[in-house]
Order: sequence, then structure tokens, then C-alpha cells
Amino acid sequence: MVINNELKFAEKVILIDAAYINKVTKDLSQHFGQVIGRELPKADLPIFLECVAMDAAIQPGDNVLQVLFVYDKNENKMDAFNPGDLKKELNDVAFKSQLGEFQLNTFEPSDMADKEAFFLESVRLIADAKEVKHLVVVPSEMEYGDKLPEIFDKVDGKESIHVLGMNPPTPSDKYHWEMLGYAVLQALGIRSDEL
Repeated sequence: MVINNELKFAEKVILIDAAYINKVTKDLSQHFGQVIGRELPKADLPIFLECVAMDAAIQPGDNVLQVLFVYDKNENKMDAFNPGDLKKELNDVAFKSQLGEFQLNTFEPSDMADKEAFFLESVRLIADAKEVKHLVVVPSEMEYGDKLPEIFDKVDGKESIHVLGMNPPTPSDKYHWEMLGYAVLQALGIRSDEL
């Protein structure tokens, strides 16, 4: 959120690589659609975001959860999600749930930075912001996930840092790791009795 040309963050920030969650969701939808024998609908983005927040131990209440999507200009739609248009449907919008208000914004790197550099700089900026107490990061593990521990090693004053992904990293006492797949399966509407 930009106020007076200055970026302001909420206490709880979720930073997401849009292309990564779109790819993971497509892959899981295709795989589990075959396993359970039915075509799966697009993933419900609000359900996905609620699950990500709960996996990061955010409790129900009057919270403000700032959700920031980073995307490349040639990938401005998450076609595995509903809604999924990063420019038209997901920028500067909000929704409420029992966890609080989710405020969504989308960011595209300028021509001076690629998505990896922009995402990592965003992590640094948010991690350094004193007002942020809970940081949740969904990075592209294969592209730059290995660079996050170095950033988190320099962070102090956070109540929690959670990273969601598909491949467990080397354990760290600086952040918690959670399996991203559970949130995706919930958002795809897969029931436990179907598995």
C-alpha cells in the first residue's frame, strides 16, 4: 500500500510469486484430477489465501492481511485460479473472512529488474519493516528459494516468518516451513474422502 509516496505495510504480510503458485496448482490439479477421476475446477483464490494464512498460524480475528503478488508482465494471469487476472481482478481489492480482511495488491518488476531480483528485494524490504510482525513468503523454490535463508538470518523483531513450498529446505530456527500443497488441495475442492 502506497501512502504519500511511501510504502506502508500491515502487521501481517503474505508475499507470493504468482507464476509459482499457478504452476504448482496446475500440476496438482492435473495429478489429483486423474487420481480421483474427475475434472477439478479452478482453485478458489480466497480459500487458498485463507489456508495459507492458517498454515502460517494466523488466528481468526480482526486482522488485516496484506497479500502482495509479484508477477512477470508476460504472465499477468493465474489461469489455475478463480479469480486470476492479476491486473484486472486482483489489484487493489479486498475480501473479508473469519481471519480478517485480506487486502490484495499486485506488482510487476520494472524493466530494470527481473522477477527473482524484485521478489528477493521485496522480501528484504518487508522483513526490514518494523511494522511487519508476521511475514509469510511463497517463493519459487527452484529459482531462488535457496537465497531466502541468507535474508532471514539477518532479520530480528518478527513474531513469525513462514515459508510455504513443496520441497522441505534445511531446517532453520529463523523461519517455519509449511507444505504449500495442502492449501492448494483445499482450494481445488478436493475432499479428504476422495483421496
